[in-house]
Amino acid sequence: MKLLILDRDGVINYDSDAYIKTLDEWVPIPGSVEAIAQLSKAGWTVAVATNQSGIARGYYSLETLEAMHARLRALVAEQGGEVGHIVYCPHGPDEGCDCRKPKPGMLRAIAAHYQVALEGVWFVGDSAGDLAAALAVGAQPVLVKTGKGERTLEKGVPETTLIFDDLAAIAREII
Repeated sequence: MKLLILDRDGVINYDSDAYIKTLDEWVPIPGSVEAIAQLSKAGWTVAVATNQSGIARGYYSLETLEAMHARLRALVAEQGGEVGHIVYCPHGPDEGCDCRKPKPGMLRAIAAHYQVALEGVWFVGDSAGDLAAALAVGAQPVLVKTGKGERTLEKGVPETTLIFDDLAAIAREII
């Protein structure tokens, strides 16, 4: 199985320090939907692992989050592709869960869902927490410069991190 795992905010869609709270605020980064569809059509399974503490903070509902993911799936399907398993952490940063990145719980859940090992699987994110989660399970950390990626890069990233301008560049590289 060719598996690629993506963070959501800042990788697939624009991010906001004020959170993505409504369906209208969920806006894909140019080229990201097409990249997911291209990867899917090339035989890749594209899964998503995303922290969504805005749920715990009361900024938006689970129904709103599901509507965002339904829109993502629909947009990718319009391009002839498919989005795989989507997992999210609805907890706040102080709840002590195992799923909130940089902890690797969501990546392990994706591995269990597909019954695969994560060693060498690319996990694409835009934050230090994403990269740390990848390293915790032996996955390949991949940083995109979209979202918080440029700021993350300025602070330094693990030596083994692969760096790309955006998700479209990743799709071009691996297809």
